[in-house]
Amino acid sequence: MPLFFRKRKPSEEARKRLEYQMCLVRESGFPLTIPALPRSLWSRVLIVHTNHLTSLLPKSCSLLSLATIKVLDLHDNQLTALPDDLGQLTALQVLNVERNQLTQLPHSIGNLTQLQTLNVKDNKLKELPDTLGELRSLRTLNISGNEIQRLPQMLAHVRTLEMLSLDASTMVYPPPEVCSAGTAAILQFLCKESGLEYYPPSQYLLPVLEQDGTNSRDSPDGPTDRVSREEVEWQNRFSDYEKRKEQKMLEKLEFERRLELGQREHAQLLQQSSSQKDEILQTVKEEQFRLEQGLSERQRHLDAERQRLQEQLKQTERNISSRIQKLLQENQRQKKSSEILKSLENERIRMEQLMSITQEETENLRRREVASAMQQMLTERCKNRLMQMAYESQRQNLAQQACSSMAEMDERFQQILSWQQMDQNKAISQILQESAMQKAAFEALQVKKDLMHRQIRSQLLGHSSLGDRARLHIKNKMPSTELEAKSETRQENYWLIQYQRLLNQKPLSLKLQEEGMESQLVALLEELSAEHYLPIFAHHRLSLALLSQMNPGDLAKLGVSEAGLQHEILRKVQELLDAARIQPELKPPVGEFLTPTAPQEPPESMRPSAPPAELEVQASECVVCLEQEAQMIFLNCGHVCCCQQCCQPLRTCPLCRQDIVQRLRIYHSS
Repeated sequence: MPLFFRKRKPSEEARKRLEYQMCLVRESGFPLTIPALPRSLWSRVLIVHTNHLTSLLPKSCSLLSLATIKVLDLHDNQLTALPDDLGQLTALQVLNVERNQLTQLPHSIGNLTQLQTLNVKDNKLKELPDTLGELRSLRTLNISGNEIQRLPQMLAHVRTLEMLSLDASTMVYPPPEVCSAGTAAILQFLCKESGLEYYPPSQYLLPVLEQDGTNSRDSPDGPTDRVSREEVEWQNRFSDYEKRKEQKMLEKLEFERRLELGQREHAQLLQQSSSQKDEILQTVKEEQFRLEQGLSERQRHLDAERQRLQEQLKQTERNISSRIQKLLQENQRQKKSSEILKSLENERIRMEQLMSITQEETENLRRREVASAMQQMLTERCKNRLMQMAYESQRQNLAQQACSSMAEMDERFQQILSWQQMDQNKAISQILQESAMQKAAFEALQVKKDLMHRQIRSQLLGHSSLGDRARLHIKNKMPSTELEAKSETRQENYWLIQYQRLLNQKPLSLKLQEEGMESQLVALLEELSAEHYLPIFAHHRLSLALLSQMNPGDLAKLGVSEAGLQHEILRKVQELLDAARIQPELKPPVGEFLTPTAPQEPPESMRPSAPPAELEVQASECVVCLEQEAQMIFLNCGHVCCCQQCCQPLRTCPLCRQDIVQRLRIYHSS
């Protein structure tokens, strides 16, 4: 652009067009002082806000004279309607009619294809025309402060709408919850209702206040550097505004994403804390239940003692009331006797008068009798007072004794509670010590077993090598038959010796289990020459009652492989049990304690020998985890082979595969 240029004179046509527009302004009541805008923008921007305009143009004027207007600001006026041919302003991009008295919008507003901002805030509109859906460049729409309750469904075709301001609480269509969710939610709702697919407005970017397509040389003043700079400045401002708006939208989306992630993490933390809280509450409830049971038992005992004391007090009060009744009766008798005495005295006086006794003698006699009667009455009154004082003192003593007994009972109750807490702590410490001792004993037993296995292995290897050498030496000197016979004999002797060693080195726990078996079951196995199955029966804690509920298949699973022996064992067990039922003096065997019903104790002759109490730590371990002690009894099979934790998911016994009907916990006494 040249630094110096010759200013061209405005053409005649441009000058006439300007004079015509000024005339229209005067006729319509527009103020003659237009805001300070470049003269080149007079044909593009029309700002007439804060006046008392009642119409945009006079009836005699045409709206085509404002065809080049891009910005039309009419806010804070008294317009009641816009021209019906408003759609002729095809170049209009910004229309602001805020704070007027409009009751409706013209249908020709849909012809404003370049309109980007429409502000009808604070008017009296009740509905919007469907032609708003034809505003394909609309970005901002403000309809708040009106009486609008429904949006036109055609608004879904406006894909460039970025900001929609409305009163969400008064809306009916879309619902208020959708309107309060934002512009995107409203457009998604309208697209869904119209059967259209929603696309964000960022895909429909449009230039703001784009330049006029006509040649600037037709303007009244021609191109100037100042006008171009101002236009560029306006365009830069709008472009910066759009960039900042997009940046804010991106920041908002990022903030919503972070907020959602934070809410998810917070929900997970809440869920974890609630699960931990439920576990703690469950343990506290169990402990509280146990304490309440103990307290209720103690409370029942105290109530019984208090009731006994109350009965004693009632009996004492009844005795005292009977004594008081006797005293009252005695007083009545005394009153009667005094009346009798008075009557006798009167009779005596009358007799004396009749007998003409002198007055002095009568007075003396009467004085003496009155004195004796008064003396007797005083003695009786003293006796009654003494008896009443004794009754009061006895009653106070009984009340003091009752109070002292209640205080003693409270002290005993507190002492029992403290003892119970001490016993509980002691039991916990003993359980921990027992678990440590069991672990150490198990480790020692395992080490001993490993050492024994290594010794047996070394002995077997040594004996096998010695036997081979001996056979080679004898083979060179003796005949083959004699050599084979002697080798077989030696081999049999060797295996018998090894078997005897293994029997002698049998673990103490297994020996105790064998000693704890029922004597009848041991005698039955010895009778059937099946003594070698004693360790198996002892390990599984089998009894006559349990064997009566088993079949040959169960015995085969336990290791009894002979079919005839299986049937013979079951038959003998059934015979023993039938004989025990026939004899009423005999009681069921000890194994019956595993059934839900309360069994009776067997006689002394049939009671199995139990291991000593100090060896009870050698309990069997859990067959599932091989770490904890077996603490649960499975019914109806009666096996003790699992700890409390491992038995929860089981539905069948891991030893005999029978269904578990009931689980019982074993508690070891301290």
